Amino acid sequence: MSHLPTLIQDLALILAIAGVTTLLFKKLKQPVVLGYILAGLLVGPNFSLLPSISDLEGVKVWADIGVIFLLFSLGLEFSFKKLVKIGGTAGVTGIFEIICMVGLGYLTGRLMGWPQMDCIFLGGIIAISSTTIIIRAFDELGVKTRQFAGVVLGVLVVEDLMAVLLMVLLSTLAVSRESAGMEMLQSVLKLVFFLVLWFLSGIFLIPGFLRWGRKLMSDETMLVVALGLCLLMVVVATYAGFSAPLGAFIMGSILAETTQAEKIEHLVQPVKNLFGAIFFVSVGLLIEPELLMKYIGPVFVISLVVIGGKTLNVTIGALLSGQPLKQSLQAGMSLAQIGEFSFIIATLGLSLQVTSEYLYPIAVGVSVITTFTTPYMIRLAEPFFNWLAPKLPMKWRTAINQYSTGAQTIQAESDWRIVLRQYLLMMASNSVIIIAMILLSATYLLPVLQANFSGEQLPAILTVAITLFATAPFFWGLAIRRLHSLSYRNLWLDKKYNHGPLVMLEVVRNLLLVVLVGFMVDRLMSTMIALVAILPVIVIVLFVFARRLNSFYARIEKRFLSNLNQREQMQSSGSGDLSPWDAHMAFFTMPAESTVVGKALQDLAWREQYGINIAYIERGSITITAPARSDVLYPFDKIAVIGTDVQLEQFRTILDSAILPSKNGEQEIILNKFIVDEHIPVRGKTLRASGIREATNGLVVGIERNGQRILNPDSTTVFEWDDIVWIVGDRKKLEELKDSGMR
Repeated sequence: MSHLPTLIQDLALILAIAGVTTLLFKKLKQPVVLGYILAGLLVGPNFSLLPSISDLEGVKVWADIGVIFLLFSLGLEFSFKKLVKIGGTAGVTGIFEIICMVGLGYLTGRLMGWPQMDCIFLGGIIAISSTTIIIRAFDELGVKTRQFAGVVLGVLVVEDLMAVLLMVLLSTLAVSRESAGMEMLQSVLKLVFFLVLWFLSGIFLIPGFLRWGRKLMSDETMLVVALGLCLLMVVVATYAGFSAPLGAFIMGSILAETTQAEKIEHLVQPVKNLFGAIFFVSVGLLIEPELLMKYIGPVFVISLVVIGGKTLNVTIGALLSGQPLKQSLQAGMSLAQIGEFSFIIATLGLSLQVTSEYLYPIAVGVSVITTFTTPYMIRLAEPFFNWLAPKLPMKWRTAINQYSTGAQTIQAESDWRIVLRQYLLMMASNSVIIIAMILLSATYLLPVLQANFSGEQLPAILTVAITLFATAPFFWGLAIRRLHSLSYRNLWLDKKYNHGPLVMLEVVRNLLLVVLVGFMVDRLMSTMIALVAILPVIVIVLFVFARRLNSFYARIEKRFLSNLNQREQMQSSGSGDLSPWDAHMAFFTMPAESTVVGKALQDLAWREQYGINIAYIERGSITITAPARSDVLYPFDKIAVIGTDVQLEQFRTILDSAILPSKNGEQEIILNKFIVDEHIPVRGKTLRASGIREATNGLVVGIERNGQRILNPDSTTVFEWDDIVWIVGDRKKLEELKDSGMR
């Protein structure tokens, strides 16, 4: 017998035990995440009653893939545009919570008498919540359509971005034992640069590629392409110095802006479920019962700090950002856990040899406890609010409601805010593209030219010329292109004192052009003479070829905006919140076995009964905007529904219950035959009169008579003696028919 690789044996053991534990937890109506963690404990090296896995490192690699696919799926569901829409709420809440939790972790460590570096790393460990745990818990509990879920997912994205900066800061502190203000600033700028660059290039290139290959792509090809793009971005992000999950999330966010987002999300779902299960099993593998018992006191203390601290700090942060008390409390109780980034930070401390050995197992223990409590915290959020709200002083409740209402009902933006945002986006996007082209030229183009041309000046001049040709449209967009917006004209014509600030914005644009030209010269030629010579050349080129550059830049901008908005254009509807009414948009897919399928909207009367509105219906590549009352729902239609949390939850419950009952039970449908004889006396009767269809719950598909075959016989066909009748029906009833005959 050929040798079976150890990893395959380990996966067989993991999936077999995980299947049993998850079935048990499903039977107990508990989240299957807990079953996966228990399975990891059972097959781990610290549990002797069952066989243990042999290749722990191989399983960890599969678990890392699981984290990648989980973050990729998160990006598909929660794009950058959604993050921008709730960016204020997510940013304020996430940053406030992280700062408070780092301080709380440091204080907890000092109170337990830990060394200073252990306390600092403990603050970082408990500051970041688990994206994977929360996503799975939301799926299991069916709360992804609730309004607070959007806030939670936004905070998770902010936390993941901050985790990258936090790891850089902790690494610098561990090595230098000094503050790392400049390194922190460089990390922030680097992160922002790459995020903007990847988003701009991805939106510009990928939607067009998917449109081009749409007719050639089957489901299999689409899955391969999507996973290939995901892993490619993971590699790029890793080479740039960022985490692999961040790269997966970015690619998911880019694909989320395409019209193929829902299809890709559906295709990736089984892959995500498989590798995600292995990830959660790997969490259980890390549990060491003996070590946990040794440090059980700190584990419970820190677990209480995480649950209480995150609930309180996230709630306060969400309230400060203008969220209502109920949604703020729900978000706080949902984020009360630590996860994968906490393990990474704990491992970082061990690898740098600056933390004690007990910190990692304590982090694992806290993660396990808070993972177990997460589903219950989410479930208890609404009952806890109902208990807490009446006990708060009336002045507090009034103040919170007034603050929240005031923050959410600000609909109109000032002209200055709109103009400043336009300038910022224009300068940031063009600057990032220009810097990226300069770095590419300096890294790849200049060495190639130096290898093929003699001397130092000629390769540098050629590189500058090629780079200038490539970046000219973006230099034009940065420094010369005018804003043709109504807000800009209003400011210019409104009051004369607006002229000065608007002129200063133009000056800033041109100064930024000079800085970028200096950067290009410094990277490619490193001479002041070149700067003096190149700057006038750029100015001349921009003005002489202004019309062509304007036309070319306009085409680039039009294509980018078309790709960015194509999904919304197809839907003809946004997914924003109707804040004053606490309403938002959620999506539901019609199961094929639902009783609502085949009915018109006017017959269903959902608006009259539940107060919800159907914004649009997606049917394959077709989008029906503002469907009419006579429109009929079909299997697998995706409907966008607008309503409040209460209305949407009631509507979801109605949809879940509107499933056709199985008429077949445990039937096994087979093709079988019987002979018309004395045991089955149907001779001389028609198919309709014989009652065979009712007796077998089946269908007569053929009759063999005198060597001839009658396919799909008519209901008026008369049975004759020795007819061989072929019938499709319930196996048990066909056997009963043969045994007992027609009675």
